[in-house]
Amino acid sequence: MTRKIKSLDERIAESLRESQERGELQRAPSWGKPLDFGDGYDETPAELRMGYKILKDAGAAPLEVELMREIRALEAELAGMDARCDAADELRRKIASLRTEVALRIEALGRRRT
Repeated sequence: MTRKIKSLDERIAESLRESQERGELQRAPSWGKPLDFGDGYDETPAELRMGYKILKDAGAAPLEVELMREIRALEAELAGMDARCDAADELRRKIASLRTEVALRIEALGRRRT
């Protein structure tokens, strides 16, 4: 008699069937709810998803993300400066301008969604 070795997929499927028969799956807090992968897919407007996926796969980021990275870098630079110098004031103005630009872009994306 030869014994067939089960694949990993077969063992997982068997385990899931047994759990379902015992009612374990239905008692899970997330039972019947959509999966949340935490990647922002559901929050992204449908007409932008493909473009953003192409950018992501290419290792690029949407302009809003690049602007947020620039803001973070400028904030780090500002943290190392004398807060009272003219250069720090100029940097704060640039950061405020970039934050406004990001907020406007995100708001425009939100309007497209409705």
